[in-house]
Amino acid sequence: MSALQHPAYGLLRPVTDSASVLLCNNPGKMTLEGTNTWVLRGPGSDEMVVVDPGPDDPGVSDEHIERLAALGPIPLVLISHKHTDHTGGIDRIVDLTGAVVRSVGSGFLRGMGGPLTDGERIDAAGLRITVMATPGHTADSVSFLVDNAGGGRPDGTGAVLTADTVLGRGTTVIDREDGDLGDYLESLRRLRGLGHRAVLPGHGPELDDIAAISQTYLAHREERLDQVRAALTELGEEADARQVVEHVYTDVDESLWDVAEWSVQAQLNYLRR
Repeated sequence: MSALQHPAYGLLRPVTDSASVLLCNNPGKMTLEGTNTWVLRGPGSDEMVVVDPGPDDPGVSDEHIERLAALGPIPLVLISHKHTDHTGGIDRIVDLTGAVVRSVGSGFLRGMGGPLTDGERIDAAGLRITVMATPGHTADSVSFLVDNAGGGRPDGTGAVLTADTVLGRGTTVIDREDGDLGDYLESLRRLRGLGHRAVLPGHGPELDDIAAISQTYLAHREERLDQVRAALTELGEEADARQVVEHVYTDVDESLWDVAEWSVQAQLNYLRR
């Protein structure tokens, strides 16, 4: 394990025996301290797999991706979901490394790897990486399981890269276009069933136990749903998302209410189905 602590910009920080993180310097309301680009490499392998190359931000992404490319051969890039803070740097990293890029959606595919499928096992960089569909944050969201057989966590439980489905701190926002709270809750239940794997998120610091954090996320969502149900009882069943936010999210800074409105709309869609 590295002595470096999160956040550490511009430095490849080892987290497990097979996973290191390069934090992009793109902090923001939706990105926390920035986007985590994960670099996976098994013991003895000269090659690496990159998960989520990061954004296309002038003055930020070029330096970030140049650091990635300088680490060594990168034959494969995996994409967790469609958001530009994870995908914007795809073409730049392909230009520098010639990597094949694989994702669920065809819009991000580069080279001949083909789309990712749920349950698929990928052998690369001395590792076995298993694709796990975890839709909800977005329709195309996936997580990646890295098994200890290739050098996971020292206690033998391996790790799971959760992207934006489970964050290192805070909670996940459901995408306005194709996110779905019902799918998200089911994805959390699937992740909870993985046991005590380390959590390597798309934003924020790593966490120790996917089963425990998934249960915490589920409990938080149920609490919010109960609050929304109570608000509808008081405001009327036809209340809109903004009215519910102003009634329920009094514990959240008002600067975040626009973002909270996305989640409340997802909750209303879920309850009204």
